[in-house]
Amino acid sequence: MSDGTSPSPTAIEAALLTEARAPKGARKETMDLIEKVAGGRLVRDVVFLPPNSAIDRRLRVPIAETNDGDIATIEAEIDGHMAAYKNLPHRIRLRDETGFLTVAYFRGNEEMLKRMWPVGQTRLVSGKIGMYDGMRQMLHPDHVVDPEKGEAPPAVEPVYPLTQGLFGRTLSRTILAGLDGVPEAPEWLEATTVKAHDWPDFRTALEHLHRPASPEDVLPEGPFRTRLAYDELFARQCALRLRRQHRRKEPGRAVVGDGRFAQKIIDSLPFAQTGAQLRSIKEIYADMAEPAPMLRLLQGDVGSGKTLVAALAMARAAEAGFQSAMMAPTDLLARQHGQTLAPLLEAAGIAMAVLTGRDKAKERKVILERMASGDLSVVIGTHALFQDDVAFKDLGLIVIDEQHRFGVSDRARMVAKGYSPHVLVMSATPIPRTLALSIHGDMDLSVLDEKPPGRQIIKTATMPTSRMSEVIEAIADAAKRGERAYWVCPLIEESEAVDLAAVDDRYEELKAYFGKGVEIVHGRISPTQREAAMERFRSGESFLMVATTVIEVGVNVPEATIMVIEHAERFGLAQLHQLRGRVGRGDKQGSCVLLWKPPLGVNAKERLDAVRRNDDGFAIAEIDFRLRGAGDMLGTQQSGLPPFRLVSPEAHADMLGAADKEARLAIERDPDLATSRGEAIRLVLKLFGYADAAELARSG
Repeated sequence: MSDGTSPSPTAIEAALLTEARAPKGARKETMDLIEKVAGGRLVRDVVFLPPNSAIDRRLRVPIAETNDGDIATIEAEIDGHMAAYKNLPHRIRLRDETGFLTVAYFRGNEEMLKRMWPVGQTRLVSGKIGMYDGMRQMLHPDHVVDPEKGEAPPAVEPVYPLTQGLFGRTLSRTILAGLDGVPEAPEWLEATTVKAHDWPDFRTALEHLHRPASPEDVLPEGPFRTRLAYDELFARQCALRLRRQHRRKEPGRAVVGDGRFAQKIIDSLPFAQTGAQLRSIKEIYADMAEPAPMLRLLQGDVGSGKTLVAALAMARAAEAGFQSAMMAPTDLLARQHGQTLAPLLEAAGIAMAVLTGRDKAKERKVILERMASGDLSVVIGTHALFQDDVAFKDLGLIVIDEQHRFGVSDRARMVAKGYSPHVLVMSATPIPRTLALSIHGDMDLSVLDEKPPGRQIIKTATMPTSRMSEVIEAIADAAKRGERAYWVCPLIEESEAVDLAAVDDRYEELKAYFGKGVEIVHGRISPTQREAAMERFRSGESFLMVATTVIEVGVNVPEATIMVIEHAERFGLAQLHQLRGRVGRGDKQGSCVLLWKPPLGVNAKERLDAVRRNDDGFAIAEIDFRLRGAGDMLGTQQSGLPPFRLVSPEAHADMLGAADKEARLAIERDPDLATSRGEAIRLVLKLFGYADAAELARSG
């Protein structure tokens, strides 16, 4: 700052976390509309709203030097008015020493326009030049100002996202008024980081974003927006690190078993555990033995054996006299987990039940009583587990499957049903390790990167839809051998806008061909119908399941050997890999056919080839990351974190690793944020919506 004193965190916090004010004379609902686009009503919310683009108004030339299509700012004298007539607009003739320009307004108020454009006076006018009848004209200028009053249109004008009823000028004035009250900020980044990228300080970056000197200043990849995006990533990673550090200090209970139940499960297995499973179990047992509650992410590819790891963790809890709960996002998955876990837990003599929203009152009552008495050691369920009347005798472990389908509040409600229970989160969506550490920075990470022995690679072929008849014949042959097949379509009903095979139409066609034995499953049929269809498919009463992606996760039918994915070019890489993992789960070779509709684009071809050549979900995740960037991966993992404001996943995802590393070092060096830099980090946490994490540091 100019007086040589260092910037005060409290001054900038007060300026940014105060209510923003709409310009004088604005309508009373203006702030409601601004809140809609900015995500809040604070000064912080409006100044963190980045422009989409900017209009370059720096072309200030005489009238004769303008060309058709130019955005020009012209100083000229008002020569006269021509009133609107029939279909002609109200026109104003301007002149300078080089020529004439007509300004035109359709549906303009005559009296108001005459007051705005007084004949004989000079005005600065900015807008797009067009040609009409060989004459230069400007329809509805963007800016009209009086140079005598020292007014001028902005040389470069930021363009912001708007909503109906909100004018760009009003939003811009609100942002700039807020920005003018923001003082300099203390530096929360390492000096070496700022110097290495030649970045401006935080306050300068904000200034250039909203008062750009050139249109390039507002670009996501420009230095100003990039600096602010890095601040946002850094704040987020600091918050995750602080939450993780705090959790490790929270009082919990050590869960230490004697191995008797776990050994019975292992003895019942027809195969040996993989090295990755043994490593993950060791990490989980070590966490559970600590007096602080575990929060660990178990990341594993389709068929890598996550369920066995979960069963051994629940057996450990049972050995120590605690109960376990497993949460699944749908009834179908909860029952599927129940069927998979039942033989494992039975082998150890562990009592288990499945609780979903579809249980009859009588059955539910019995399960609830057994849970409350401690008679049940393991309960598998859906959102039904959160309900108030669900009580455990002593809940020691929670296993959450596919966490992104649950909110953080869901997890908190579940944790509240025990005394600081340990939490194991499972995900079957492999993402690159650096991204996993960054997205799930508040969790410890275990990775199952090996397939169980004897698990065969699924043969994968890509074919154009013109060869569909060959695929149907192959399904008929497999059915004769007692095998089963899935046929996945991307949509439920034919849409004229997009030419996609609807699941209903395909079902009717395949049923007409095969007669009996064809089922249909999608999100719009009732859970009861869906479960009945799945049961007929499981039992072998039917052999072909036509479905949407509801069967993507967790469906386990060992006799299913063929997976057909129609319009495979429309699916993401991770989704294709997940779907393929539904077959080949028994002792027979599985095969997957990716049907594509010509013409196939270069990117789509590369995606399908990647799935055809790779059977490793982590390798596919790396390819997906390279082809698609981290945008979607970051976007889908936002549960429990404020949405990004300044980060553009496409432009800034590659900074995530660096921001995470800097955050880790900063928190390791100053875990209580007690130094002057720590105070600055506390400030950036509050500015980006992580005040809770800043308080965690203060509470030690």
